[in-house]
Amino acid sequence: MAVSEEESSSAKSRSASNGVHYLSKCVLRGSVVLQVVQGHIRSPFSIDVVFGKETSVELVIIDEDGIVQSICEQPVFGTIKDLTILQWNDKFHPSGREMQGKDLLVVISDSGKLSFLTFSNEMHRFFPLTHIQLSTPGNPRHQIGRTLAVDSSGCFIAASAYEDRLAMFSVSMNAGSDIIDKKIFYPSENEGDSTTARRLNSISGTIWSMCFISRGFPHPNKEYNPVLAILLNRRGSFQNELLLLEWRLKEHVVVVISQCAEAGPLALSVVEVPHSYGFAFLFRVGDALLMDLRDAHNPCCVYRISLNFLPSAVEEQNFVEESCRVHDADEEGIFNVAASALLELSDMVKDDDPMSIDGDCGSVKSTLKHVCSWSWEPASGKNPRMIFCLDSGELFMVEISSDSDGLRVDLSECLYKGLPCKGLLWVEGGFLAALVEMGDGMVLKLEDGRLLYRSPIQNIAPILDMSIVDNQDEKHEQMFACCGMAPEGSLRIIRSGISVEKLLKTAPIYQGITGTWTVKMKVTDSYHSFLVLSFVEQTRVLSVGLSFTDVTDAVGFQPDVCTLACGLVGDGLLVQIYQNAVRLCFPSTAAHAEGIPVSSPICTSWSPDNIGINLGAVGQNLIVVATSSPSLLYILGVRHVSSSHYEVFVMQHVRLHHELSCVSIPQKDFGNKPSTSHSRMENKDLVHAHSDRVDVDKTFVIGTHKPSVEVLSFLPDKGLRVLAVGTISLTNTVETAIGGCVPQDVRLVLVDRLYVLSGLRNGMLLRFEWPATSMVPSLATLNQRVCTNSCLVNLDSSLLKATGPHNCALELPDKSKDNPVCLQLIAIRRIGIPPAFLIPLSDSLDADIIALSDRPWLLQTARHSLSYTSISFQPSTHATPVCSAECPKGLLFVAENSLHLVEMVHSKRLNVQKFHLGGTPRKVLYHSESKLLLVMRTELSHDSSSSDICCIDPLSGSILSSFKLDPGETGKTMELVRVGNEQVLVVGTSLSAGPAIMPSGEAESTRGRLIVLCLEHMHNSDSASMTFCSKGGSSSQRTSPFCDIVGYAADQLSSSSLCSSPDDNSCDGIKLEETEAWHLRLAYSTIWPGMVLAVCPYLDRFFLASAGNVFYVCNFPNDNSQRVRRLTAGRTRFMIMTLTAHFTRIAVGDCRDGILFYTYHEDARKLEQLYCDPVQRLVADCTLLDVNTAVVSDRKGSIAVLSCSNWSEDNASPECNLTRSCSFYMGEIAMSIRKGSFSYKLPADEILKGCDIANTVVDLSHSSIMASTLLGSIFVFIPISREEHELLEAVQARLVVHPLTAPVLGNDHNEFRSRESSAGVPKILDGDMLAQFLELTSMQQEAVLAFPLGSPDMVRLSQKPLCSAAITVNEVVRLLERVHYALN
Repeated sequence: MAVSEEESSSAKSRSASNGVHYLSKCVLRGSVVLQVVQGHIRSPFSIDVVFGKETSVELVIIDEDGIVQSICEQPVFGTIKDLTILQWNDKFHPSGREMQGKDLLVVISDSGKLSFLTFSNEMHRFFPLTHIQLSTPGNPRHQIGRTLAVDSSGCFIAASAYEDRLAMFSVSMNAGSDIIDKKIFYPSENEGDSTTARRLNSISGTIWSMCFISRGFPHPNKEYNPVLAILLNRRGSFQNELLLLEWRLKEHVVVVISQCAEAGPLALSVVEVPHSYGFAFLFRVGDALLMDLRDAHNPCCVYRISLNFLPSAVEEQNFVEESCRVHDADEEGIFNVAASALLELSDMVKDDDPMSIDGDCGSVKSTLKHVCSWSWEPASGKNPRMIFCLDSGELFMVEISSDSDGLRVDLSECLYKGLPCKGLLWVEGGFLAALVEMGDGMVLKLEDGRLLYRSPIQNIAPILDMSIVDNQDEKHEQMFACCGMAPEGSLRIIRSGISVEKLLKTAPIYQGITGTWTVKMKVTDSYHSFLVLSFVEQTRVLSVGLSFTDVTDAVGFQPDVCTLACGLVGDGLLVQIYQNAVRLCFPSTAAHAEGIPVSSPICTSWSPDNIGINLGAVGQNLIVVATSSPSLLYILGVRHVSSSHYEVFVMQHVRLHHELSCVSIPQKDFGNKPSTSHSRMENKDLVHAHSDRVDVDKTFVIGTHKPSVEVLSFLPDKGLRVLAVGTISLTNTVETAIGGCVPQDVRLVLVDRLYVLSGLRNGMLLRFEWPATSMVPSLATLNQRVCTNSCLVNLDSSLLKATGPHNCALELPDKSKDNPVCLQLIAIRRIGIPPAFLIPLSDSLDADIIALSDRPWLLQTARHSLSYTSISFQPSTHATPVCSAECPKGLLFVAENSLHLVEMVHSKRLNVQKFHLGGTPRKVLYHSESKLLLVMRTELSHDSSSSDICCIDPLSGSILSSFKLDPGETGKTMELVRVGNEQVLVVGTSLSAGPAIMPSGEAESTRGRLIVLCLEHMHNSDSASMTFCSKGGSSSQRTSPFCDIVGYAADQLSSSSLCSSPDDNSCDGIKLEETEAWHLRLAYSTIWPGMVLAVCPYLDRFFLASAGNVFYVCNFPNDNSQRVRRLTAGRTRFMIMTLTAHFTRIAVGDCRDGILFYTYHEDARKLEQLYCDPVQRLVADCTLLDVNTAVVSDRKGSIAVLSCSNWSEDNASPECNLTRSCSFYMGEIAMSIRKGSFSYKLPADEILKGCDIANTVVDLSHSSIMASTLLGSIFVFIPISREEHELLEAVQARLVVHPLTAPVLGNDHNEFRSRESSAGVPKILDGDMLAQFLELTSMQQEAVLAFPLGSPDMVRLSQKPLCSAAITVNEVVRLLERVHYALN
């Protein structure tokens, strides 16, 4: 919307007392996979895997190499409880043809609804088909909303509560009806409250597991009664019962037909055997029973598998039962339940004590093994096979078959041993996805009776702490995070954008590069043969292979000119276009093995008469060049003259109304090219329709100075024809034309539909499509929505006279076919200020595209509208794909006068580098003087100590030194504190076993230790420098592709420019300063009465430390690090969890009273409490933005901004409450909060003078917040102005109710983001919801902004902005672009 002048001026004059406004965006989604299923999601033929990740859902595939590749991930704006696949049923007739043969995703969530989702290939995301209301939002334990089960025929679905209740649904078989036909709740609503519901044969108790039991082949036209098996734990019982329930459809009742409660080990799960019709496995502690349930009234066990048949050589310290895993018995017990997604259990009882999460779960380890995950072989047929994982990390396979003697069960030996898996999925192709709860999962391949490791499935959860470091070499900040739990604890370097593996960097000797291209020798070649580098006054051609050798002379290119374009026009025929001529070259064998066997290449040239060429393009059998004075367009061909002799000739030329700015010729045979993106799901019929109606072989795209983009075709017998024209006319919010809209680059793309991408000289991206009535362009439909304003002058007068057998006279085209279609502008984005260049990753028309402007971006061509993500690489001027046998996915960037060879890392779903540390890393700090990381680890397997503080090199991950704590001592916290001109490390520990906090929140009687460590230089005795990594032989140098570049000083390459893989824990050539190292020296320690859980520097000469419910102000007398003096103490009612300070303000966070503000009077040595939290809050972390504002996260998944008024502290009192400025429910616990230091302003903001919102942007980068969660997510909270907040609030109010963008699981968005918050507290804007706006086309964006608001709350949210003016798409897109740019 446009802000009026009165509002704008008054807004500027307002004081900061109105409060700060924030926008929240999840920049890295959680990596904990809690559910994993597979099905035909995108099409009846695709094999897709769905990861359920509590707050998001991710669609992935496992390719033929066993690498998990993400297709899409979307937030659900809710909490997923369970999900499963409803397989396509031939009896089910969906209303939409696009759903034919596709499986549905069934999800149960905290919305209280059963949701049926389908995947839209057009929108590239899941959409709901229908929702079935089951309970109120939040899903208390007595209401249905925990577990799902689907029968093998896909006809019935069951959903259960945590206890006492379940429901069953039958899938409709009638065409055009709803998905659900019948449903029944058991016990019924009336029965649930009656005493009869508590009788013995009811399901009163906790439902642990359930599955449907098939009892024979169902008759296709006969309705049958489903049977559901459930495991039930009755209150007070130490055994679980197996119950069989039958839904009698005719009577519409559920009856318990069998009940089995035999003495024995505790039963954990019941699992149906597929294709067995009546058999199921009952997994118990110590064994597994194969149950015969064909006679439901008389179930019996037919086979028992003992799970304790292996020798007890399993490392007990590495594999501990989840239910009994004990940490340091303090507040960190939350890590268990949070990371395993059992946080929802805290909602079971409203009166539950929030401190129960810190309770001691016992320390008794069971010696009996149990099955913790399993998966059946897909399409196993007669003899079903299952792979299961024990809690010891061992994987086995069991096969069930039948012979003359009856049922036979074959158990394999151990197939693989690793960490215990929380989920298994046997995927077609023999791959097994094994998911670990607090560590990286893996893809295994079943080969020759063994499971072999193929690739990792990254999981960085839980993130227990993080440190943000400015890396000058990377030109951006990077995050070091403590991830995982023992034994898989690791330090991760988290970067934004798409990961690239840096293979090589040359010396900065390539000044003045004007263009880069890679060229093949033959059209059918899989790899590139030549790399062409164009400079201001010269051109060099390098061979692509093990070494890049200069072969300019052998190829035949003119070396002393600036090349405008080059390419392959035919097998063995290379074309160079420069200002004076078009040069056709036939390389010799000296340049390529398949060249002509002569000493020098054969070359011929063509040039226009006394006219200079300003641009051109080369395609197969087609060359297009353009001149500027006069403006002409030449269509050139190549014809055979004699043996090894060809010539370039003019097939047609036309005069132009407007000078061309760019031209692009698509690859000829795109249909047979493999897609460069593994996530493609093409509509084959639509692709063939395009290829039949548009001759891509003779089609090209141009950009003009009009400005416009035009799609042209050239056929030898019909000549040049304009197929479509897209006029570029862009205005800002005040209707002023935007300058610089001339196309810099243009590409034709075909993914499900044909469209045109254009990068403009002002850094904007445009997407044009054929209008809906002409979605598949053809010559027969070109008269629809005609557009006659092409840049080409009368085509009829431009035909050349026939001068030979290859020049045919062109007939006058029929006027009905001569009018081009007007292309529809679908989406507009700005990615920077410099011109936007488009570089496809391959020759295929569906290849993803690199967009270069201020920084490299990756355009996902399969996505709807314009979707782009930053590439984790520095700003570059040029780029080209380099495909060789040694580097099939290579990319060559030109940046800072150097050539950078990198490779897109498709195997990494996350741009994260891992340094394995072992134990559980708790805290990480960056020491700027030594440039080292300081990491606190606990739960180490060392006999002498279970905790230490280690110094780690951030480049290689090497542990350089460590300080071990005493046996039985556990590290809790640490901070760097200044002592004079130096920094020391102050460490807090626990010396006591058992819980630190009472259930009431008060501190237990414990002991802790305060330690002061000095980080000092240590000189090595030998003269050699200490190398971080020692890769034998420097093999990367020997195979370096750029070692033999002739004439370009490749010998100047230094070993320091060769970097390792992002997953490698080393880096070649990186060394410490000679004879220098660092070590930690103990300077001071003392025992305190209480665990020291929090330490914080204060005013550069003090520090704060807490012990129990007391915190102290301490200093170092006379700047002596060997002495610590406690100056004064402050006391709270409950256990202190966090301490933070800003100038004179101290913020104390405890486990019940929340945040308390204090100040220290230095003269009187007295602490004074000023403000207190208005609500009870179990603090997870807190940071102060300034003396008046605190940001706090709690252990229930919300974050809040608290502030105090600017009154004098003389008038303050402990009774003064802090004001809740705004809040946001993340659904994840943020254990670490840090202040950010970036600005979300675009570089282009300086030129957006016509945009009112751009003029009101205030640099609030110092108030940005970053939060990391236990599920592995990273949230960024960006401060925005009041005007921006009002604008985006109105947009969000429409997005949350519009069918294209509403929460996919049916959650009330306002209710979800308001949880754990009192009524009336302003909400932080949801950037994930707003980001969907950028994924829509311009027409869809207009429809969203015009969407009516129904509920009074939504109307109230949007009334204030609407009073000024209507919301416009331009304003919203500009603002969201700036946010997207900054966060990438």
